[in-house]
Amino acid sequence: MTPKYIDIHGHVNFSAFDADRDDVIKRAMQNDTLVISVGTQIDTSRKAVEMTHTYKNTYAIVGLHPIHTGASYHDTKELGEGGKEFTSRGEVFNKDSYRELLKDPKTLGIGECGLDYYRCDDDSIAKQKEAFIAQIELANEFNKPLMLHIRNGSTSSPQAIPGRNAYFDVLEILKQHSKVKGDVHFFAGGMAEAQAFLDFGFTLSFTGVLTFTKDYDKVIRATPLDMIMTETDSPYVTPVPYRGERNEPWHVCEVVRKIAEIKGLPEEEVAAAVFQNAKRVFRI
Repeated sequence: MTPKYIDIHGHVNFSAFDADRDDVIKRAMQNDTLVISVGTQIDTSRKAVEMTHTYKNTYAIVGLHPIHTGASYHDTKELGEGGKEFTSRGEVFNKDSYRELLKDPKTLGIGECGLDYYRCDDDSIAKQKEAFIAQIELANEFNKPLMLHIRNGSTSSPQAIPGRNAYFDVLEILKQHSKVKGDVHFFAGGMAEAQAFLDFGFTLSFTGVLTFTKDYDKVIRATPLDMIMTETDSPYVTPVPYRGERNEPWHVCEVVRKIAEIKGLPEEEVAAAVFQNAKRVFRI
């Protein structure tokens, strides 16, 4: 039986779920949800792949998050209390290590990879681009789709570089290097960015943020249903009505419902289309 919902980007492989991972996956199964766990560095990528051999309704995507190419803010939800030694040095992307993970039949793609301009300087951007291109090359080698992380700088951050658009910088790199397509995870751009990626053949995925802001309603209305995917980015950005709680994969149903509301379509139609989109892009 085909699940009704799919969370194409969550992090049940993170330490935030160490205490009750079995229960979290069980709730996803009970709520008719297939789960893709996404890596952010080598350890969380390995964990995502290991999980696919324990839980039948899970798949993995492996890669190096741009913020982990150098020293970065340490998030205990991601790496736990003992991960500070990782952020002190950053990770140099090792193709051989990730190549082994990509050989697993339940590893669907590469990511999350891309560019993050939220807190950065020219040196960190150079490292991010180097790691991103290496991951694109590996995606080309395996003919696997990319799971993109793209974030612009914050106007309130003293480290933000004004006038730099991470979306268009990522697209330029893709045009130069990529032979594969994929998904723009947690899309947070405007109409120009959305159209540029849609024209290039990438789907856009949306999170529970839709349930507590109208910022992306216009983009969702304009995006064809066959180019939309749904995710939780759990344990983060929990949707209404579960705000204040840890996010979980089964909450992705709220994202589907909100997209259906915004587009004026039946929920069943949106859920079915999203699942077919994921099957097409990730070859599930």
